[in-house]
Amino acid sequence: MKMRLSNLAMCLLLSTMVTPASAESPFVFGPEEVVPKSIKPGAKWKERAVSLPAWPKDVDLIEIRLDRPNALFTYSIDRASLATGRDGVVRYTIVAEAGSGARNVTFEGIRCTPNGAYRLYAFGHGRAFKLATGGDDWQPIGASAGDAARKELWRHYLCIPRLFKPRPARDQLRMLRSGRVPEIENSGFLTN
Repeated sequence: MKMRLSNLAMCLLLSTMVTPASAESPFVFGPEEVVPKSIKPGAKWKERAVSLPAWPKDVDLIEIRLDRPNALFTYSIDRASLATGRDGVVRYTIVAEAGSGARNVTFEGIRCTPNGAYRLYAFGHGRAFKLATGGDDWQPIGASAGDAARKELWRHYLCIPRLFKPRPARDQLRMLRSGRVPEIENSGFLTN
């Protein structure tokens, strides 16, 4: 009788080892899909065509108040060129003025992504814009002094925190003119 039980146990053990690999197992033998099957990939973002704005007038410039006490430049944004495209890019002309009165004028765009991205479209030269060459790629907004104005625009004035989409145009202008952003609204951006 003992011999039969041990033979039976051995047969059961061998039969479980010979089951096809397609049978369900409580173990995971390969990596699981990261994305559920119910989620479909969205359409890839595509930038729309851009036309250059008119040269900025001094009466249309709104100074951007930076959170840096020793800034070498004062930055102003041209309210006449400030616009949000159907592609979600906020485009504007920015004027950086040194203490000596020298000015750098650029036409740029900002995307309201979690860490922010910008693109230079054109540089000012002789009271006209010249297309930027080699600037076809979107660049991350860094923490350097050169990106201070872009970071302030992205973080406080042009984009909605935690939603990563552009503010309505009237809110952008209101905040740029007042230079104030409610603290509660400013508390949700991801840190770099």
